[in-house]
Amino acid sequence: MPTNHILLVDDDALMRRSLAFNLERANYRVSTAASAEDALASARAHHPDLVLLDIGLPGMDGLEALNHFHQELHLPVIFVTARRRELDQVLGLELGADDYITKPFDTDVLLAHVKAVLRRSQVPAATPKESTALVLGDLMIDPDAHTVTVGGQPVNLPPREFDLLYVLALENGRVVSVEDLLARVWGAEFKEDAQTLYVHIRWLREKLGDDLRQPRRIISFRGVGYKLQIL
Repeated sequence: MPTNHILLVDDDALMRRSLAFNLERANYRVSTAASAEDALASARAHHPDLVLLDIGLPGMDGLEALNHFHQELHLPVIFVTARRRELDQVLGLELGADDYITKPFDTDVLLAHVKAVLRRSQVPAATPKESTALVLGDLMIDPDAHTVTVGGQPVNLPPREFDLLYVLALENGRVVSVEDLLARVWGAEFKEDAQTLYVHIRWLREKLGDDLRQPRRIISFRGVGYKLQIL
């Protein structure tokens, strides 16, 4: 019996049929839409568990539609993009998609992303009951309030970036391997997907005001991992 309901938004009819077929084989219930406008109408009526959203859509594009899905409907969204330049555009925006995947992709990779985002959206992240705000130099992270400030100024982080920063903060002063970060933030099935981590580290550095060319707050150790540095 199908479990989670996924709304698939893509203006390519062949892509919609192919993805819907593979998702249904994996035991998901699937609705489809060819435009963001139709997708939003469908989501308001049926409230799916997850949206797979193409960026390049006719009319309202996926970047604009994401705001509606997140702010109005509070739905998790995975961006689906066909061109690297579209991904670069996403990297420059603080839109907070829950995940992304680039075309062409392997079905198993897509299903792993879907499973991970659904798991994160439906099961609250467990934090120790005794957890308190972490203060690291000018950086303060409150896991209970889910807030971050830098120099007293609030920084708005979507859940995945917050979790990444929190893991680095918990290991303050120690280098955390790429594999460990992927497993702790995304899940064991993403331990080989280093590109996902690289992209989110870049987003995180931008939002924390770190220099992308010579970062001082999140330090890279080539071939090993990352360390959060107190400033």
